[in-house]
Amino acid sequence: MHDMNTDTLRIDVWSDVVCPWCYVGKRNLETALEELGLDIEIHWRAFELDPTAPPSTSKSMAELLSAKYGVTLEQARAMNENMTAMAASVGLTYDLENVKPGNSFDAHRLAKLAEEKGLGEEAAEALFLAYFTNNALLSDMDTLLALGVSLGLSAEDVRAVLSSEKYTDLVRSDEALAAEAGFSGVPTIVINEEFAIPGAQPPDVLVRLIGRIANGENPTS
Repeated sequence: MHDMNTDTLRIDVWSDVVCPWCYVGKRNLETALEELGLDIEIHWRAFELDPTAPPSTSKSMAELLSAKYGVTLEQARAMNENMTAMAASVGLTYDLENVKPGNSFDAHRLAKLAEEKGLGEEAAEALFLAYFTNNALLSDMDTLLALGVSLGLSAEDVRAVLSSEKYTDLVRSDEALAAEAGFSGVPTIVINEEFAIPGAQPPDVLVRLIGRIANGENPTS
């Protein structure tokens, strides 16, 4: 039996900075952890919903959804409206009409630099906010540089990462771990490197599952 108060719980969150459910999932996890009051250590892990995405596109998110799911543009817009309402219900402001879809690989590399400097949590928040609320293009070097500097990273460090292959191996290894474990979607939260919780589960579900794991119980029983 684990003593709930002395063991640090390790939480790994696989997410993509351009995944609308991942930002909602982050808020739900924060709400759950606040209620649980546990000693935790969070690691943000990289996942690309579309590794083949071009750096940028003239297509809107609705147009991309329409093509991806074979639905009409109206249906895709309705999906975006539903997602925006879901985000609003946890206090997030999404502007999905005007997001700038693109490749998220370099944003994940910036997040790895931030995590190395103890700013992993801040980087995850800043990247989500930039993309979903402020319409930033996260494949743009100047955008990533400004974001990195706003987190307190040195411009020199950020430039050195973005102009090289640095952290590519870390991003790829996160993705390989996800593939190996069979995660097909994100967010996926893994507790103590053992229990995977798929999707942006509501806070009460997370409280129940994480609470059980923290108590040394089997969460699925």
